[in-house]
Order: sequence, then C-alpha cells, then structure tokens
Amino acid sequence: MTFSRFLLPALVWGAAWPSAQATSAAVTAPPPLALDTWRQCAATTDNQARLACFDAWAQQQEPLTPPPATQWSRLPTEAVASAAMPTDTAGAADTAAAGGLAIAPALPLPATPTNGGCRDARYSEISRHFELEPGSDCGTFSLRGYRPLSVSVVQGSRVNGQPFSPSRGAALAQNYQRHEMRIQVSARTKVAQGLLTGPRSSGKDSLWFGYTQQSYWQLFHGGISRPFRSTDHEPEVFYVYPTDAPLPWGGRWRYSGVGLVHQSNGESNPLSRSWNRWYVMTGAEWRSGWQLHLKAWKRVAESAENDDNPGIQDFVGRGEARLLWNVNDQHILGLTVRGTPGRGWGSGRLEWLRTLGEGWNGGKSNLRLHVQLFSGYGDSLLDYNYKRTALSVGLSLLDF
Repeated sequence: MTFSRFLLPALVWGAAWPSAQATSAAVTAPPPLALDTWRQCAATTDNQARLACFDAWAQQQEPLTPPPATQWSRLPTEAVASAAMPTDTAGAADTAAAGGLAIAPALPLPATPTNGGCRDARYSEISRHFELEPGSDCGTFSLRGYRPLSVSVVQGSRVNGQPFSPSRGAALAQNYQRHEMRIQVSARTKVAQGLLTGPRSSGKDSLWFGYTQQSYWQLFHGGISRPFRSTDHEPEVFYVYPTDAPLPWGGRWRYSGVGLVHQSNGESNPLSRSWNRWYVMTGAEWRSGWQLHLKAWKRVAESAENDDNPGIQDFVGRGEARLLWNVNDQHILGLTVRGTPGRGWGSGRLEWLRTLGEGWNGGKSNLRLHVQLFSGYGDSLLDYNYKRTALSVGLSLLDF
C-alpha cells in the first residue's frame, strides 16, 4: 500500500514529462527573427552571442543560395545528395554558433575538394576559365594557363624546307626532317575586372593579357645541329563580357568578347612573318558536356611594303569554330575548323585529351595525354601558305 502510493504519482509524472518538456521548449524557444530583431541583437551584452544573432538575422534577410553553375556539375547524384544534407553534428554546431538558433547551411558542400574561385568545381569549365561569376573569380594579376602548355612529337606528311613569301622571296633550302618536336608555352593574367558590370551583378566582366609561344624543334636532326625550325610569338589583349541566356537542347550562352592580337616569328627577311588582327568571340555550353566557341577576325591593314605575308587571311582563314565534347571525367574530344567562306583553304584540327593522374589537391588532374591531327594551312607562320598534314602525340597541361 505504501509502495503503490509512491509508485502511482511517479508513473503519472513520467507520462507527463515529454509534454511538459515540449511545453517548456515552446515557451523558452526564441521567437522567429523579425525585421526588428536587430534591436534585440544590439541589446545583447555577450559579444559572441551578439555576433551570432546578427549573422542569423542577416541570413534570414538575404538567404544564400547555391551558385547558379551548380547545375552543370557532373558529380554523381548520390554525392550531391549527401553533400546537400548536413549531418546531425554539423546541424548541432550551426545551432550552437547561433546561440540556440538553428540555421541551415548556406551552400551545399562540394563532393570533391576545391580551392574556391577559378578552381571551384561547382562552376562550369567556361565560367572558371574566364572567371565569369563572382564565385569563380580568382582576382587580378594572378598568373594562369591560357592555351595548353604542351610538349609533343610531331610526324608531318612533309616539311617546309624552303619557306616562301610573295613579298619576301624564298629562303635558303634546308634539309629538315619530317619528324620533330613541338613546344607550346602559354599564360595569361587578368588586368582589370568589373569595368561594365557592377559589384552586385551576377556576372563579372574582365580584361586579360595573354601570351603564347609555339616552336618547332628539329631535335632528332643532329646533322644540322638540331635547330629550331620556327618560333611564333603571339601576345594579345582581350575583353570578356558574361552572358547568360538559354539555348536549345539545354544549352546556355555564356560569354562574348573582343580582342587584339599580334603574331610574329621575330625573324629577319626573307623569313620574317607578322600580322595584327582584331577579333570578336562568343561561346556556349550544354549540360551534356558540349562546348562551342566561335571567333571571327579582321586583319589590321598594312602597306604592301610592310606586308610579310600577303593573303594570309585567305590561307589561314577569317574565323574559326571550335567544338569540344567532355565525354566523361577522363576524355575530351575537340574539333577546330578555320577558313573563309567561299574559299577552299583553311585548316582542320582534331584532338583527343586523356586525363593522367590526380590533381595535387585531390581533384581532377590538369595533365593530359594529348593526341592531335592537323591538316591545312597555317600550322606555323612560316607555313601560312604551305599545306601539310601532321600527327602529334605528347603531354599537355591545361591550366596551372
């Protein structure tokens, strides 16, 4: 009897405990952050609590969202889903940091390591390459790769042993070999940004300076002391403006731009070759991994006396179209076509790139096995009016 007298109240209290806790939580839980909550935050005396209060209020006023380019991620669905859902531990940490206010994470964590900015894998390749969005920006005056840095062994159908120009005449004949090395070095830096786009714009424009150097080296020809057959220098300045418009089949128009480029080989007559041209460009990408880059140029006029290479715009072409297909994370196929409408000249370049190894930060490596088949005019400035077909196999670094 005595035992029952104590047991019954204990059972009743145990049954009522959860509802009592819920009622207590409902009473003591902080109210939703309203527009005047900043006054309550300002009245808080503890520094950490006040900062957490203001952070929570600011996030409710302008909630952060994933970057627009996240939709282009080629990450597995399971990885994206797990990255988007925080664990209990992370949720508890967010709650504690906010002084009891549960705050959802602002961005889904990427499934692969990133360095942020132009190394952030959540943004598309075009966005990272031209730093088209605030989230894919790496700032000004940082050195980046431009065209591939490559070393290749080249086998040509023939070799230009006696270059000729209508205005400079023919050079002395050389007994060059058809197999040689090709070395390409290319880099760029962004010298300005935000020239036409505001600080709150979803896109970011940029002004760049780039430099590319390509050399053909008769490395295997010891009989003539292994000379460099030709070296072309190509400095340029170009401006890129971000665009974002839908295209058929799930595509997006991503950028437009204008540039000025000088190309020369630094030789004296009769081997001297040089020209300047303005160009306009644009590019688009598709969810399926396709990219299309278009460029058209206009030669800066020169007098006949100063023209090293008459008619180069007819042989090389007045524009190009470049189509890339990211087959998967390991393979890229590319086709570049140059020409002039109504002319039978120009060139075509077919490329295959295979990823080698892993990146230094655990992400995708930028080192590629690079196989290239070229046919047409303009493989080098000395070959601007010389047609040949060449197969090259080597290594390329796409960026650094």
